[in-house]
Amino acid sequence: MKKIKKFIPLIISVLVFLLSFGLSKTGALEFLELKSYDSRMKFSAPYRTTSDDVILVIVDQDSIDKATEKYGWSWPWPRETWGKIYNFMDQGNAASCTYDIIFSEPSVYGPEDDKAFGNYLSEGTNTKSYVAQFWNSRKDEKAKITKPVTEISNGATFVSNTTSLKDSDGIIRRSRISDYVNDENLVYMAFAPVMDDEAFDEKIPSYYDRKNGTDSVKLTFKGDINRYPRYSAMEVLESIDSLNAGEEAFLEPENFENAHVFVIYYAPGLFDICASPMSKVYPGAGIAITGLDNYLTGDFMRSVPAIINILILLIFCFAGSYASFISSRQKSTLKILLSNIGLFLTGILLLLILANGLFFAKWEILFLPPCLGFILSFAANATTDYVLEGKQKRFIKGAFSQYLSPAVINQLIANPDGLKLGGEKRNISIFFSDVQSFTTLSEGLEPEELTDLLNVYLSAMTSIILDTGGTIDKYEGDAIIAFWNAPADIPDHSAKALEAAVLCQEKLSQMESFFVNKVGRPMWTRIGINTGNAVVGNMGSEKRFDYTMFGDSVNLASRLEGLNKQFGTYLMCSAATKKQAEECGCKLYFRELGKVQVVGKTEAVQIFEPMTEETAGLKKAELELFEKGLELFYQDKLEEALEVFQRNLKDAPSSKYSAKCSELLDKGETTKGIWIASSK
Repeated sequence: MKKIKKFIPLIISVLVFLLSFGLSKTGALEFLELKSYDSRMKFSAPYRTTSDDVILVIVDQDSIDKATEKYGWSWPWPRETWGKIYNFMDQGNAASCTYDIIFSEPSVYGPEDDKAFGNYLSEGTNTKSYVAQFWNSRKDEKAKITKPVTEISNGATFVSNTTSLKDSDGIIRRSRISDYVNDENLVYMAFAPVMDDEAFDEKIPSYYDRKNGTDSVKLTFKGDINRYPRYSAMEVLESIDSLNAGEEAFLEPENFENAHVFVIYYAPGLFDICASPMSKVYPGAGIAITGLDNYLTGDFMRSVPAIINILILLIFCFAGSYASFISSRQKSTLKILLSNIGLFLTGILLLLILANGLFFAKWEILFLPPCLGFILSFAANATTDYVLEGKQKRFIKGAFSQYLSPAVINQLIANPDGLKLGGEKRNISIFFSDVQSFTTLSEGLEPEELTDLLNVYLSAMTSIILDTGGTIDKYEGDAIIAFWNAPADIPDHSAKALEAAVLCQEKLSQMESFFVNKVGRPMWTRIGINTGNAVVGNMGSEKRFDYTMFGDSVNLASRLEGLNKQFGTYLMCSAATKKQAEECGCKLYFRELGKVQVVGKTEAVQIFEPMTEETAGLKKAELELFEKGLELFYQDKLEEALEVFQRNLKDAPSSKYSAKCSELLDKGETTKGIWIASSK
């Protein structure tokens, strides 16, 4: 038996290698591999340096609003405007000026407007100009190419292509270089400004994509496009006006010397949105901007040769088997368990370091095949030992069964003294939730129906809280009280509490049809979260006690839950929770709601509304307008704040602030920027 066991790791390694290699070749791992690629890209993006030679001129909402106010323009702007912007760049000897705008329809201001734009482009002497075109599909025998109007395309240096190249999951990770469509060579917008570079072919690590029939490059994303130097279109136009009037301008043409300028739409509803490794809501122009940046900085992503991926897979298949084999040689069951855990985590960590280290160096290796190979070979060898060693089998079964018990039970088993009365001071994150209008909602239900409804709701919310490491304190009807970081230590407890709150709200949205069927409308719950010191422990009598908490921080969390009603929100947290969560890497967006003096307190607390970055992106205009109004409220400029909030009434907190400002103005009162809570 011992002689046979020596060969088991070798046999397992070979079999797992063949399985992992086969799965990789069949495309079974493609989706997860792409997600692994995206994770590495997101992780490395903040540490990469963008090119200083790429500058953005953005048409944001502020520019559109100011142009209406100053020039009387409706949208779209006269196309002569774009020509003036180009002329400004040409005066400053910019290397190129690229419009990520398809001027496919004649100007609404008449043919002379198109002609004026084209004249500006054709008369340029220092700066190359590029306008966009788009084609629909290379699968058609005769693809439809959407081109700019003749006056503009004839004036531009070149008409470049904006058609994107998506992977199988719809995410753009690569850029086309050029395509031959209807016998035309369509150069992608990213590379049109540098296609005359004599070293162009040497700087482009392209590969041929058989599926799409095109040459492409893998892009190295560097985060949000806001990392690049950018100016609003209105700043450029106002600088042009100032220079024409002989006045000092905010921008000089020389600011753009030798720069590659992208003129792009950036106002909500105007710019096209695509999915990239950075975000599912990513500006389409960012693909071209990233492509040109990569060319200028030499930062294109490269794939290692296939033989390297095969060798890495083989190494990790053998590493997994022999790591488990070495662990099984330990003399005690405890050492076997600790060795297994240590070597397994070490193997995964080494693979992560290798994959991410190479990624930082702009080399991509396949991650899923060696990861799967390591896990399967490790598990297969451990399972073999489990079957062959009865004693080890019983040990593993007993050891892992303990992990299925609740955290409190585990600690009480390890330390029976925990059954004694008493508490300790701990820094915890506290969660209070309450269903909106539950009393009204429950009036039409029979007791049995109400009980069933509550059980479904509480079970769903409780599962999320426990899965994120929370401890349920108690239920009070439809209300849930919970906390994190006691009794078990959770270093990122504030982030976990916020994660649970967001997941609870998402779960309620998913269960909407169920609640509508039961009570005729969806159920909404208001959640308040605070982080601070509190006393936690077994409280009560020697015959009956609960593991619970109390303290000022607990009271504040309760107040925050109730404050949601006054602000029209469903999730609110304190500044302390926000600060700790961000220090732990929390990726949520926090909208500052104000400074509130809650009932029973004399000092104001700063409060925030957490939301996902995706939600914040969709509400960007509303959030920016609210922030402007809030700043005026802080300054006690109530009339100005009221005007801003009234422009944003579809945003619930703005609507509430509008009412508050009106109330204060009617009474002639001032708050010094503090919202005085009217109730608990």
